[in-house]
Amino acid sequence: MPKLYVSNKDESARMFKSDFLELFTHVHWSVPIIVFLPVVVYCLVRTSMQGVVGLYGGISLFVLGLFIWTLTEYLLHRFVFHYEPTTKFGKRIHFMTHGVHHDYPNDTKRLVMVPSVSIPLASLFFGLFYLVSGPFYVLPFFAGFIFGYICYDEIHYATHHAPMKGRVGLWLKHHHVLHHYRNPDRGYGVSTPLWDYIFGTMEETEERNMAEASIPSRK
Repeated sequence: MPKLYVSNKDESARMFKSDFLELFTHVHWSVPIIVFLPVVVYCLVRTSMQGVVGLYGGISLFVLGLFIWTLTEYLLHRFVFHYEPTTKFGKRIHFMTHGVHHDYPNDTKRLVMVPSVSIPLASLFFGLFYLVSGPFYVLPFFAGFIFGYICYDEIHYATHHAPMKGRVGLWLKHHHVLHHYRNPDRGYGVSTPLWDYIFGTMEETEERNMAEASIPSRK
């Protein structure tokens, strides 16, 4: 099997000559929580204060938003992050957004999305959801959607750098390990493999309890 990464250590490639620009390509795993959890809380508080949707309606929209995030995560990962550009500029952008992660999968500072990308994307999605659902229904739905994003980023970090104990944790870790080290064209779901099952992109592999044995050494 060909080697699918450049380095499995906690290191990465430099993207910019400028130290200032390079600074914005590194991000701590806690940043998505710090930036977006207040957004989730705000949306839920505003929903409660408006009193239009109601408790059960708000919960339903929150869960729906969370569910839609899982599909969005899958589609973005499969068709955007793994799009293979043909131009030099396109290849550069692809490397900066996702290719670097596959070359250096255990770089702790490039495992969650940088705010310079996540905030504009979140704003775009909010605008789209607002146009579809209006000012009242969008808030609990968007809260669930963004909560799903937070879970995705933190689960992604954990699959690379946390013990991930328990059946579910080991399953998610194994699922993502195979995406990196066996077949990057399968296993696009990170927070859930649901859509890999539905769209037929699950990796055919050994039993899940072989997860730890599938992880290359970081030496």
